[in-house]
Amino acid sequence: MTAAAGCPGGHGVPPRSARTAPVRPTPAWAVARKSLLLPAFWLVALLLAVGAARMAMLIRQAVAEYPVATITALALFAVYAVPFWLFVAALDYLEREPPLLLATAFAWGGLVATTVSAPGSVAIQNMLAKGHSPAFAAAWGSAIAGPTVEEVAKTLGIVVIVLIARAQINSVLDGVIYGSLVGLGFQVVEDIVYAVSAVNAAGRGDEVGPVLATFFVRGFLAGLWSHTLFSALAGAGVASVLVRTDRTLRFRIGVAVACFLGAWACHFVWNSPLLTVEAGDNGYLLIAVLLTKGIPPLLAILLLVRTARHREADYYTQQLAALDDPDIATPAELNVLSMGHLRANARRHAYARAGVLGRRAVRRLQRAQARLALELSRAQTTHDTASVEQWRDEVLRQRGRLRLLGHPEAVARDVRRGSMRRRMLTLAIALLVLTAACAALSL
Repeated sequence: MTAAAGCPGGHGVPPRSARTAPVRPTPAWAVARKSLLLPAFWLVALLLAVGAARMAMLIRQAVAEYPVATITALALFAVYAVPFWLFVAALDYLEREPPLLLATAFAWGGLVATTVSAPGSVAIQNMLAKGHSPAFAAAWGSAIAGPTVEEVAKTLGIVVIVLIARAQINSVLDGVIYGSLVGLGFQVVEDIVYAVSAVNAAGRGDEVGPVLATFFVRGFLAGLWSHTLFSALAGAGVASVLVRTDRTLRFRIGVAVACFLGAWACHFVWNSPLLTVEAGDNGYLLIAVLLTKGIPPLLAILLLVRTARHREADYYTQQLAALDDPDIATPAELNVLSMGHLRANARRHAYARAGVLGRRAVRRLQRAQARLALELSRAQTTHDTASVEQWRDEVLRQRGRLRLLGHPEAVARDVRRGSMRRRMLTLAIALLVLTAACAALSL
């Protein structure tokens, strides 16, 4: 984790002189129209089509042999991807990414990176077996070949996003988001393949038991610190090369290399035979091993994301603070706007005081404030004031609605006690689930 730990210090939203100008959130059709003129777009489209065709053949074969198990795996991991997608896409509340680019990142991970990595990993493991020994390849082949091929293939997906839509990458947080979705696509498709392989290895025909076991271990237990996390770290490095213009090119490339090596190291440790235990041997020990391997990189990426989000939030809220207009945003609202849990608390507080209409007005005010901050920042380079006035009017409109409801400020009061109760309840549920998992895996 040495390389990974070095990344957070150089991430987040750089100082103004080192930060690219923000862009207006672009509709999917507009992104596609602009991308049609780029050779990289057609190369990506071709690779995605080839990957989709190869994956379709694999799925069709699996459905023919194990229809119930395969369809169950597809459904479970499709549902599994939804909360991850929503969480990652919402990381950048103040400057959301175009859905089409998010889908492209996910598709690259699921269709291109997976189909490239499978034969590449086999080739490297064969080389290890011939160059060293079959025993070494069996023990360490996955730890060496997996990160080497897969992390390169996934990082290329982040580079592809840069080639298609460079203007959308204007903070390190953007790199984290696109990297996470590349990793999520890879993780979901790989887990589906593993689930079907588990059915085949079990040799009991078209049963869903191995699928459920794979979903639980690889999805629930390992999902928090798997490919989504690794690629997020690599994505932060790619983005830092673009946005840290206050630093020398050598420094930026060094940060990118450190982040990639951090992702590689996390993946290597995860795949390595160190602290290995089979699921059927001891469920408690298995979960302890997963936590030991997974929690350190998870904490590192959470620290990176926290730093990046805070710096980005500071940058945008300063745009509103400079207006010095409490009708646009009060000091308390600026603090609320910068943190996701405070925004949610403000909406809950509005619901308690003014019902559904209050919650809706607070949500719309927060969204309008975020867009106004974005347009104010953008106007400093484009001098486009029309959008600024449009969103200023929207903020004032929602402010008026709140005043009519007797709830003029979008903040929460006395939320610590409620937040603590929710955290304790979440912790209790997590402990119960882990206890049940240990018992189930020990059977």
